[in-house]
Amino acid sequence: MSEEISAEDAANRVKTGIPGFDELCGGGLIRDRTYLVSGTSGAGKTIFSIQFIYNGIINYGENGIIVATEERPEQIRKNMLNFGWDLQALEDKGKLAIIDACSTKIGIPSQEKYVDVRPCDTRSLMDQIIATQEEIDAKRALVDSTTSISFYLQDPARIRIELLRLSTTLEIIGLTSMMTCEIIDESKPSRFGIENFVTDGTFALYYDRRDNIRFRSMEVYKMRGSDHSMKVHPYDITKEGIVIHPHEEIYNTNF
Repeated sequence: MSEEISAEDAANRVKTGIPGFDELCGGGLIRDRTYLVSGTSGAGKTIFSIQFIYNGIINYGENGIIVATEERPEQIRKNMLNFGWDLQALEDKGKLAIIDACSTKIGIPSQEKYVDVRPCDTRSLMDQIIATQEEIDAKRALVDSTTSISFYLQDPARIRIELLRLSTTLEIIGLTSMMTCEIIDESKPSRFGIENFVTDGTFALYYDRRDNIRFRSMEVYKMRGSDHSMKVHPYDITKEGIVIHPHEEIYNTNF
């Protein structure tokens, strides 16, 4: 991986602030592009992605949007407090918006300020994101996750079109974004074999078991327009969030 970054390239980079990660991909994400964060259950996809949103607000002055399709916002707020991330405080200051695209889908009322009343309609979701982005001047976004959207769409051709439309819309309106994807086979970077093709990069998080021990590792599987590490690196989920070890490698993997 090249360690020389031009001033122009550096200015176009969006730092995630996730310890060890930006070093793996040329100094950060490329601005106004969309990235896939894939992994099995327990790998830390949501933590990784919300850490990107939270750091953007706290450290870089970039407001953020979280689209919650599988967890109610109140659950997300409670879980993130474990890392000292007070999302409610950021919402109260108009720096963060959490769009509830979960409650309506499962048929329960929502008291949230931002609610997608037609959560299985990607056009409705995009309209909600656009309106929210204009309201809080967001620069970063997270869709957590694409898996539930894809299950609803079912047809691979339709999944590809709708996710490409969503990804492109996020880019056009000036959002640097992450979309999460749950996988069940660690040898494949996405659930439906489509998600990684409609995004500009794929970050794969692994939660693997060897004998009686589980360990976590990650790789920058793909990143268009940027040099990146080609190795698999270990990471930890600490009380302050995810910490990646860029100078350590995982050997003898089964991936």
